[in-house]
Amino acid sequence: MNLKIISWNVGGLNDKDKRLQIRNLIRIWRVDVICLQETKMKLISRGFIKSIWGCHHVDWVYLSSVGASGGILVMWDRRVVEKLEEAVGDFSVSCRFRNVGDNFEWAFSGVYGPNVDREKRLMWEELAGLFNWWNLPWCVGGDFNAIRFPSERLGAENFTQDMYNFFDFISCNGLLDIPLEGGSFSWSNSLSGSRIDRFLFSSEWEEHYPNIHQKRLGRVLSDHFPISLEGGDIRKGRRPFRFENMWLQVDDFVEKVKNWWDSYHFLGTPSYKFAMKLKALKGDLKKWNETEFGNVSVKRINLWNDLNALDAKEERVSLSDDEKRDKERIRLEIERMVLLEEISWRQKSRVLWLKEGDYNMKFFHQIANSNRSNSIGSLIFGGVLTSDQKVIEEGTVRFYKSLYSEDKHIRPSSRCAEFFEDF
Repeated sequence: MNLKIISWNVGGLNDKDKRLQIRNLIRIWRVDVICLQETKMKLISRGFIKSIWGCHHVDWVYLSSVGASGGILVMWDRRVVEKLEEAVGDFSVSCRFRNVGDNFEWAFSGVYGPNVDREKRLMWEELAGLFNWWNLPWCVGGDFNAIRFPSERLGAENFTQDMYNFFDFISCNGLLDIPLEGGSFSWSNSLSGSRIDRFLFSSEWEEHYPNIHQKRLGRVLSDHFPISLEGGDIRKGRRPFRFENMWLQVDDFVEKVKNWWDSYHFLGTPSYKFAMKLKALKGDLKKWNETEFGNVSVKRINLWNDLNALDAKEERVSLSDDEKRDKERIRLEIERMVLLEEISWRQKSRVLWLKEGDYNMKFFHQIANSNRSNSIGSLIFGGVLTSDQKVIEEGTVRFYKSLYSEDKHIRPSSRCAEFFEDF
């Protein structure tokens, strides 16, 4: 069984646009369990969860922020793991999980560590208590606000008591700390950097998930890098062709499609010519998307690679002014790519159809079933069941007028008939 966990100090979830981008990233990452630290949220509702996790197969546990700081949110896909028990402490959120696929039981703790050394000792005690209480294969991850070695902080040279305490916690609980792929630090700014975010896990947990690796992902929206822990092979699937609504944001796109359409000439019946033109248009759209518009996901990945390279270089030497400008440009472009992908994901998730479906599905089934007797015996309008044929007739007319009335959108108009004038 594959499992993918993400830990990320997001630096606040109050901004709606930021949550929109995080939701798209969660979809891109195909995450099973995610722990977000420093949410800065005192109350988290189901509506709030929907704004950052698009799929409705989600459950969550959270630790409230203290004022405008702190806070932990752990979310998971209920199709992958089932929560059996939860524990919310002062510095952690823990869940006892059972895998849906193989019934394997294990525990996860999401951590947001304090800055004060005295409080860190309380955190180690809290986590150790949870580990011994459940006595299960364990994985713990988050922003510990602590490092193990001087090499994990830029400019540090000597061991400190804080490092020794962290080392003792790992050793006494038999946890494994594997290398971080993709970079040395998990947090950095223009002046400093450190590896304060990580995953730790027990040997029993590792035995169940082969090929475990911990990787630093591309950094956007926060000064912390998201950290991924994944066991097994990366899940892949074919991506079918579809018209992407984000293409409509290109200024000359409609004119380009018209020129393509006018250039196609086929012999045969009108329906055959129409089908062949659609097939040719599909080929030109795919080619244009790959060569000119570009695959947004691929662009985002390439941009992230460029950003990671600059981040890695900044850990060794100071960046030049041109490199700093390039870094800011790349970060802005990544955010633009993420928003374009959000448009694509909205289309794939059929949000509009779901909304319309909630509104008219019962009505549709009543109409479909009533056709068996060529009459409508009764319908519900405004929450009231009626069999009055006049009320049903007027209500039906009003329904379809509302259904086929909409705000102005980019959609085929009468001018599109020019596309078919050859027929």
